[in-house]
Amino acid sequence: MLDFLSQKGIILHYFNYYDYYSGSFYPREHYNSGYMILNQSRHFDDKEKRLYLAKKFIEGAMKNELKILKYYGRRGSDTKKETEELEDLLEKLKEVNSVKEAMQLEGKGKECYFHSFNKIISREEFKFFKRTRRPPKDFLNALISFVNSLIYTYVLSEIYQTHLDPRIGFLHETNFRRFSLNLDIAEIFKVVIGDRLILSMINRKEITKADFEDLLNGIVLNDKGRKKVLEKLEERLKQTVTYKKLKRSVSYRRLMRLELYKLEKHLMGEEEYSPFVMEW
Repeated sequence: MLDFLSQKGIILHYFNYYDYYSGSFYPREHYNSGYMILNQSRHFDDKEKRLYLAKKFIEGAMKNELKILKYYGRRGSDTKKETEELEDLLEKLKEVNSVKEAMQLEGKGKECYFHSFNKIISREEFKFFKRTRRPPKDFLNALISFVNSLIYTYVLSEIYQTHLDPRIGFLHETNFRRFSLNLDIAEIFKVVIGDRLILSMINRKEITKADFEDLLNGIVLNDKGRKKVLEKLEERLKQTVTYKKLKRSVSYRRLMRLELYKLEKHLMGEEEYSPFVMEW
């Protein structure tokens, strides 16, 4: 089976029973490009070039977070305080001088953003106090962790269809243990696809307490819950939106690939990278 997947250029992602991502079978790179790897490496080794990209990924995430806060603010949720705090952090991002500082500021932004979820979510059982992982301590954290893990793998699959090397990231540290470029790009799409899906499913009562179970001193989705989330996520990825640059509609899955093409052009010096921000 693995040989067949390799022939067809299909990536296989593994998750264990507790919804944790275990790893991927990554076929031999059929679009491998020494030229692109060199350019990625040069941008990683150059402090200013790496910082530019790291800040752009954070900027994209924050601007999309603001879109969500303002969207729900117009619909009656009191997100004004978090919106103002996040706008202030976005301004401070311009003055950051290191990737470490950028990640610290990103952490503050995430804390502020997640704090607004209790104001957006209408169901008491899905409210939470803080972001928790491994294991998630409540229903909302379990949903966020599972959906984020899926988005990491979707982005990794799209990277495989480009000349980029997933091992060389810019915001997340390149190391011996994992892919990192998919984590960078996923910062944008965790918000654009993941958070919007989660908030929608909760407020529309498309997921309930019965879709979870207690395990390992925490909460995880059960089989029924995973199936619900996967079906909704696949539906969302197939939905189309108008992409102004191309003047046509593209699917959410295609948006990920287009983001990677923009990064390739930046690395080759053809066009400066600017992150995708929702226009709707």
